[in-house]
Amino acid sequence: MTEPTLNYVPCPDAAGGHRMAYWQWGQASAPHLLVCGHGLARQGRDFDTLARELVARADGPIRVVCPDVVGRGRSDWLKDPMGYQIPTYVGDMLVLLAELHQQAPIGTLDWVGTSMGGLIGLVLAGQLELPMPVPVRRLVLNDVGPVIEWRALQRIGEYIGQVGHFDSVQQAADAMWLVSASFGPHTPEQWLALSQAMVRPSPQGGFTLHYDPAIAVPLRTVTQEAAQQGEAALWQLYDAVSCETLLLRGALSDLLSRQTAEAMTRRGPKARLVEIEGVGHAPTLIAQEQIDVVASFLLNP
Repeated sequence: MTEPTLNYVPCPDAAGGHRMAYWQWGQASAPHLLVCGHGLARQGRDFDTLARELVARADGPIRVVCPDVVGRGRSDWLKDPMGYQIPTYVGDMLVLLAELHQQAPIGTLDWVGTSMGGLIGLVLAGQLELPMPVPVRRLVLNDVGPVIEWRALQRIGEYIGQVGHFDSVQQAADAMWLVSASFGPHTPEQWLALSQAMVRPSPQGGFTLHYDPAIAVPLRTVTQEAAQQGEAALWQLYDAVSCETLLLRGALSDLLSRQTAEAMTRRGPKARLVEIEGVGHAPTLIAQEQIDVVASFLLNP
């Protein structure tokens, strides 16, 4: 399968509900399910390269599902922008997992989460009372942990919500590169491929970024004090994780410090830490060496 299928699942909310889109790779009936959760302003097609490789390299049938978190990609936008927070996203993922389990029983569940997607996975793996079809077996946290550096939040806050207007996909790709250089080296072809799903046609002609600008609203209410208070809750979640955990860290990351990453190897699931040289926040899992690390962790018995 060289292209995924696009599917939707209805999710409840206080304003009458919304649809979440998800991209599915591999065999729809496979009992081995891998869910890939993207970063704050990204979308599910970020994982195209990883998903293709995992489907090709798996010994048995595998189903790889890459949601567009609400407000992004092909998913609906929320009426209340304050809903753009982790509890909403976790609730939507529980609905998605229940739907996928109904379609074909889940025997094995793995989670790959980049940044925000990692925090969603952390809740699903660490909050043991959640109504999950099966527990998470293996968890990949891509450049995220219980401590999110304040300066990184400030940096992200400077550009998040500015969806812009572009005459072409290439122009949009060039603009996104200016705020995404920390993703590390990419060929022009790789970056353009990553950028294709990051834009949508604008009603005024041309293109704009794919997400609801209002995803920035909750982020702008966060104070440094509130962020620090949230760390204790995230550490509590992390300490409750019992599944095998792989932690990827961009060696130049400003969001996940080396100090936090090293603490994560000693606490909770005692994550295996792999640092990616020459990359900041966050590795895109497109480079072959990054794919190899994730694939060997997820696919080895």
